[in-house]
Amino acid sequence: MGIVYTCFTTDVIHAGHLNIIHEAQKYGDVVVGVMTDKALVQFDRFPTISFYERKKMVQEITGVSEVVEQDSIMYDTVIRKIKPDYVIHGDNWCKGPMKAIRENAKKAVEAYGGKIIDIPYTYDPQIKELSRKMRARLAMPEYRRKRLKQLLGIRPIVKALEVHNGITGLIAEKTVVEHNGRLDQFDAMWISSLCDSTAKGKPDIELVDMTSRFRTIDDVTEVTTKPIIFDGDTGGLTEHFVYTVRSLEKMGVSAVIIEDKTGLKKNSLFGTDVAQTQDSIEHFSQKIRAGKNAQLTDDFMIIARIESLILERGMEDALKRATAFVKAGADGIMIHSRKKDPAEILEFCDKFRMVNTETPLVVVPSSFNTITEEELAVHGVNLVIYANQLTRSAFPAMQDTAREILKYHRAKEVDDRLLPIKDIITLIDTL
Repeated sequence: MGIVYTCFTTDVIHAGHLNIIHEAQKYGDVVVGVMTDKALVQFDRFPTISFYERKKMVQEITGVSEVVEQDSIMYDTVIRKIKPDYVIHGDNWCKGPMKAIRENAKKAVEAYGGKIIDIPYTYDPQIKELSRKMRARLAMPEYRRKRLKQLLGIRPIVKALEVHNGITGLIAEKTVVEHNGRLDQFDAMWISSLCDSTAKGKPDIELVDMTSRFRTIDDVTEVTTKPIIFDGDTGGLTEHFVYTVRSLEKMGVSAVIIEDKTGLKKNSLFGTDVAQTQDSIEHFSQKIRAGKNAQLTDDFMIIARIESLILERGMEDALKRATAFVKAGADGIMIHSRKKDPAEILEFCDKFRMVNTETPLVVVPSSFNTITEEELAVHGVNLVIYANQLTRSAFPAMQDTAREILKYHRAKEVDDRLLPIKDIITLIDTL
């Protein structure tokens, strides 16, 4: 009898897992890996129970000889450590992005003569119902709201993608890619004022009121589970901002980002080309304090966005404001720039980190889009927001389709670049 290895990524043990254990016992002693939170969030859902609770749950399964920690979505490290004769898994990892995990395990185990065993995936109505309940639990406000802080604690850098309705939320939720032998996905969603306004055909001047913007949040939260970061523009009047904070917190939003400007909101990428007034340090700090005093939990984050570099007020002004806003209670600092060269962003991050190593740093690399997440992380960045790319990619595609239909008086010419309706429907979950 040999050693058989499998790994579980679940919060609930169901018939499918028990079937794998049963099959594994035919080949030898069963060692089960429990994937850590750090590994899980790279390609799977965020866990609803702790690693230690998941480990204890697996230890109690009859037929399990040993439980070990697997700290990577790939199997090679743990395989080299325990050298199992067999690695067993459901055959759902034979296709799609998970195929990269199987190839990694296969290469590692075959290096010393081991084998992969693929078990037919268990399709069962009860399993589907358990999965639905787990997903529903992840979407609940008390679970979703705290998830951004949790991710900041375990991910080297958190990636957020702009969404502006339910279908873009599903794209951010379900897109998983395999590239160069690794799997990755987005960690969070950004509900942008610009993109929300654009989707409604309105200018980005805070014309769309909060009631309407809250409906967008409802549309997204109804079909997704990932944490939401809300673009709060200037936050409005301090007296109004405290109500916004309370509302967002109740809805399960993880964070609001407000910028230190006053008056009629103008998009930052216009810079000094249009009249924009930066708020005083004192007044904006007061707004932050008021928002922090209004929130009811420790989960919610208020992130201060500094416009000094956009408005060409200089690096010292930006750093002075960052220090003051953290002192006022800001849970994070977002620094923005409209230059294509990321040099001033990196300079700010380096200087800020010399005096503050804890407060999360947020950047939006729309203009300086050549820099990678890994390079930003080296300079202390914790959160990267891709703030408008879905909207910008959808608009020209839809416009080109409309032109082609008008040009040819039929839809045949555009059909080869359209996603089949069936593929769109399968993206949407049914109860």
